[in-house]
Amino acid sequence: MRDEDTRQASKRQVPAVTRAIAILRFLARSNEPVGVNPIARELDLVPSTCLHILRVLQDEGLVEFDLRTRRYSIGVGILPLARSALQKNTFSVMIQPRLSELSARFSVTAIATQLSEPGQMVVVALSQSPLPFRLQVDLGSRFPLLISATGRLFAAFSGMSKEALQREFSKLVWDHPPSFSDWLNEIDVARTRGFAVDHGTYISGVTVVAVPVFNTRKQMIRSLVAIGITERLDEGDILRLAGALTDARNDIENMQITAGS
Repeated sequence: MRDEDTRQASKRQVPAVTRAIAILRFLARSNEPVGVNPIARELDLVPSTCLHILRVLQDEGLVEFDLRTRRYSIGVGILPLARSALQKNTFSVMIQPRLSELSARFSVTAIATQLSEPGQMVVVALSQSPLPFRLQVDLGSRFPLLISATGRLFAAFSGMSKEALQREFSKLVWDHPPSFSDWLNEIDVARTRGFAVDHGTYISGVTVVAVPVFNTRKQMIRSLVAIGITERLDEGDILRLAGALTDARNDIENMQITAGS
């Protein structure tokens, strides 16, 4: 049986767990508390089943319930789990000093992202820019997988078909959306150069530079990213940033190889 078939079979064996995870992810994405019926409709669940799972999650502190509005939101009980995951993520611990160095050296916000739930990258380490004006990013922030510079890299190295890319591209929200053909060209450039740049298309006035981080099976599962004010970064700065991010990535990979040998 193929790996994908095995994963799907495993999900079918524990549907309650799969549904609970889906509910938690949905509530984490929601900006406002949500009622049972909208949750059930969004996740294609029977309302009574959805309510039962929500009550269990509420008892465990992972979901909060507002008695007045009768709506649910993600609970603070998730925080110790998230904090523990980040603290035990050896990649996050190893990359943090290098992000701090990059941030101070280039006056950028430096972050590391990791593939999390399907279609999402989550920030697992960061160092804020020393400048008074900067893009606010927090640990645990999530971004669509194909957005900005990291998205171009994932598209370049994921093996997704052109049709699949176009479907996902149509869902992305940009300040200045590129055309699909231009985006495909930028993906080809990223694949060739080994890094990607977003010049204000995702967020106006913000330049994003990213390099991919691969696992032992050569799959892109993380990225190192530098976020800076466009008017402060010329082409030479961008190339130096890309080189510094690549060096940091290579250093971490060598450390991991040494630790595993």
